[in-house]
Amino acid sequence: MEFVYIAVALVIIGLVVFWFIRSRDTDAPTAPAATAAPTATRSLRDRLAKTRGALSDRLGGVLSGGKLDDEFWSDIEDSLVAADVGVAAASSAVAAVRKRGVEDPADVRGLLADELVSLLGGEDRGLAKTASPSVLLVVGVNGSGKTTTIAKLAQQLSTPESPVLLGAADTFRAAAADQLKTWANRIGVDIVTGQSGADPASVAYDSYHAAKARGAGIVMVDTAGRLHSKSNLMDELGKVARVLRREAGEIDEVLLVLDGTTGQNAIDQAKAFTDVVGVSGIVLTKLDGTARGGVAIAVEQDLGIPVKYIGVGEGVEDLIPFQPEAFVDALLGT
Repeated sequence: MEFVYIAVALVIIGLVVFWFIRSRDTDAPTAPAATAAPTATRSLRDRLAKTRGALSDRLGGVLSGGKLDDEFWSDIEDSLVAADVGVAAASSAVAAVRKRGVEDPADVRGLLADELVSLLGGEDRGLAKTASPSVLLVVGVNGSGKTTTIAKLAQQLSTPESPVLLGAADTFRAAAADQLKTWANRIGVDIVTGQSGADPASVAYDSYHAAKARGAGIVMVDTAGRLHSKSNLMDELGKVARVLRREAGEIDEVLLVLDGTTGQNAIDQAKAFTDVVGVSGIVLTKLDGTARGGVAIAVEQDLGIPVKYIGVGEGVEDLIPFQPEAFVDALLGT
């Protein structure tokens, strides 16, 4: 009988241990897809297939009409607007092509591409990194992919000579700090965090001085995602920017992460964030999952802020520098 009691006790202990281990695994933050299957061999055309498919189908139908009358050009413009290129950009590009006196509809697609690239030309799309450490403040609304974008960019930018330090100034969502910490551990960079509910500006302050003390080349500060219409939260974000500017002298880059699937709504977000923190560059995410990828052109035309990176997939290599010629080619299939 004593043997039976011992056996039952061992079984119970084993079940308790199993439950404890299982619960710890369940509660652990989910690591972002840093080890996703390589997609570097996929072309940008493949990654923007949804926008290209929708736009090319519409353009193809118009171009096959063969008659370059007012209705033809109006339909071309409507096709661009439907892809969220924006009314101003679409009108400008179509007007410029018409002025060339084109006679063959087969030439229109290539000429449109030339005009759209011209609208995007002349912008400096490199990241400003003038100080040591250089300060990159990253802002955006909830769900835009901001924290994941920071991690991908950190992995690309960090080198032994110029390591990146991450500042987790999103102190309102514990999961956000955990996610960024998981990324930091995976890619081998330092991170500074704060207590839950702490003043985000104090975490930004600590992050900058930690980067300076540890010899980091870049400090990238994450901030809590917030709706651009919430004035109190935007004021708090303004405080973070002021503290960083006071300590560093200037912020090298204020990057706004926008969800490309929101289309024209992204422009209203960008205007609000620019008013508060002075956005210097745009990162457009999730462009592989939308037919509204033309918003990259609309954002630049309406705001005069360069798109510096686009997100076209889950992998680290799917956050790529924005190149107008390749982007327009991928949209129009030229």
